[in-house]
Amino acid sequence: MGHSNEIDILVSEVGPRDGLQSVAATMPTELKLKWIAALASAGLREIEVGSFVSPKLLPQMADTAAVVAFARTLPNLFVTALVPNLKGAEAAFKAGVQKITMPISVSEPHSLANIRKTHAEVYQEVRNVVALRNEQYPHVEIEAGLSTVFGCTIQGEVPDDDTVRMALIMAGLGVNEVGLADTVGYANPTQVRRLFTRLRQELPGIAGSAHFHNTRGQGLANVLAALDVGVTTIDASQGGIGGCPYAPGASGNIVTEDLVYLLESMGLRTGIDIDRLVHAREWLRQGLPGEALYGFIPDAGVGKNFHYAQKAL
Repeated sequence: MGHSNEIDILVSEVGPRDGLQSVAATMPTELKLKWIAALASAGLREIEVGSFVSPKLLPQMADTAAVVAFARTLPNLFVTALVPNLKGAEAAFKAGVQKITMPISVSEPHSLANIRKTHAEVYQEVRNVVALRNEQYPHVEIEAGLSTVFGCTIQGEVPDDDTVRMALIMAGLGVNEVGLADTVGYANPTQVRRLFTRLRQELPGIAGSAHFHNTRGQGLANVLAALDVGVTTIDASQGGIGGCPYAPGASGNIVTEDLVYLLESMGLRTGIDIDRLVHAREWLRQGLPGEALYGFIPDAGVGKNFHYAQKAL
């Protein structure tokens, strides 16, 4: 996926997109750029820097093209963005992203509520985006980020078969990878193990990232389950920003700082420096004054027995 290979697990930082678009305040562009530069210098190799959506809907994301242009100048950084439709994809490709993620609800009621599109309309949109990519931007990767995979606030249960069927349809439409997201924090480790096992069996080479929320406190337990069955890309958000709107007071995304500590202490290399990562929170504090930041490692530190994962001999 265009990453150098001296890491075991790719931590994909989604705070600048998933985090910032969930917060009412808009972070000034200049501070956003400093934050992203600080994350990159801490060793993050992949950052979802924004989303290409209507600025009327999400003014927080109005500067995404400029943010992408800046992020592309940072060494060793793979720059991704979220794109809901063809119009967004056109803007993202023009701006110079290296990968787009299209959010695809496995639950049709969620799709209708979220992007006002039926599944049939979603498939057509993906078809159009893939065609544009193939014609004009062949080097850009497309990920289908399947959401509501582990349950849905509207539909409730989401059968595994529905998720696998959706993943196969996406692969058939020409996406490069399919990730699974626990949009509302319903997932448990048994379910995670089961679904990623099936995804990797039925779509070898296309099964992608795991995106978990910590809404009900299961985030890192779900990460362990995903690691157990061979997932190598995990999404996280600095400070856990991006709260779940349906669970007041709960942090949404899993915390990048805590995830990196977990992985490194288990002997899995991330290429990320924890001190520098914690230091990058400073830009978040300045850019979003008063916003709650989560995480244990920034408060407790790493402990005297901690050492970074070593390269296997």
